[in-house]
Amino acid sequence: MAKNTKGNASFASKSYGRGRRRVVHVYTEGKVTEPEYIRAVRQLGTLADPKLTVDVHIANSSDEGSQRKPLILVEKAVITLREKHREAKRAGVPKAMWPQVWCLFDRDQHQGVETALSRARKAGVMVAYSHPCFEIWRVLHLKAVSGSFAGVCGMAEQRLPSDWHQVPGGIKSVVPSQIEGRFEKARQRAREMNASHPDHVVIAQRDPYTNVHEFIEDGLGISSY
Repeated sequence: MAKNTKGNASFASKSYGRGRRRVVHVYTEGKVTEPEYIRAVRQLGTLADPKLTVDVHIANSSDEGSQRKPLILVEKAVITLREKHREAKRAGVPKAMWPQVWCLFDRDQHQGVETALSRARKAGVMVAYSHPCFEIWRVLHLKAVSGSFAGVCGMAEQRLPSDWHQVPGGIKSVVPSQIEGRFEKARQRAREMNASHPDHVVIAQRDPYTNVHEFIEDGLGISSY
């Protein structure tokens, strides 16, 4: 019996189109800040490879708070990664273009962060992790960061300009003008901040820390904004 490839061809056409296209599924801890930031970056950003199309899906956009803890995000992301890779393989998609699955989550006061990072790494799910929270990455767009936060996000929020607290939606909202033209400096500051921690300190305990810039470059394929 001839092999039925109609479904696979359809999948390749609908999900990947022609040329270089990558699909990125993102699980975010925050329901507002991270998705708004991603939208702003995609609005402002310049692709490192202009021939590459990146389709971004916020995979847990309808989930509520109890479903947004790091371990739960990773568990869902692992399932998605396996499903999407099986589909891509059946469709004959080149491995370099297989879907990526990312989790964006924070230290905050969460339990099991080290376990979540370990499970993600073993499964191939990529993580953009921030200590104490995503706001530390936003601060780095404006200035260098030092000192311990002990997992208290409010301390990071206090370092953001007062007018950022006054925009519609409050400090959780991300306005494109807040980040425009500032990626390169934020990335440099993040790298310097991260490098200040001794190698023997595991990532989950590095305070402060963020690798959101890796998500921008390796996930979204954006070199500047």
